[in-house]
Amino acid sequence: MPGKERTLGELFSDLATEMKTLVRQEMELARTEISEIIARMMRDAAAIVAGGVVAMAAFLVFMAAAVLLLGLVIPYWASALVIGAVLAVVAFVLVQKGRKDLQRAHLTPEKTTESIKETAKWAKAQLK
Repeated sequence: MPGKERTLGELFSDLATEMKTLVRQEMELARTEISEIIARMMRDAAAIVAGGVVAMAAFLVFMAAAVLLLGLVIPYWASALVIGAVLAVVAFVLVQKGRKDLQRAHLTPEKTTESIKETAKWAKAQLK
């Protein structure tokens, strides 16, 4: 005999051990992929927050301009309006970018899903 034949019990034991290892690896891959997704979403949310902060600054500048409009000569309030308009444009761009990036975010851990499908195919092939 070239080698010792393994029993059915040993084969199933090995299969169970390999399946446990594969499941652990799949879970680790899922954790890693979800962590990457969350990090990207946090950056996108930070852009929205930054847009909100700039929008608040624009609001304050517009309010200062309104006050200056009532009591001072045109150059003061005109310059305040220009600064406020620029800040408002910046705020709009930041908020729109953050919203667009968040809408494009894929929450499905695609690598993990594909790996699980491959593992299922492998397990079915092993049982045949």
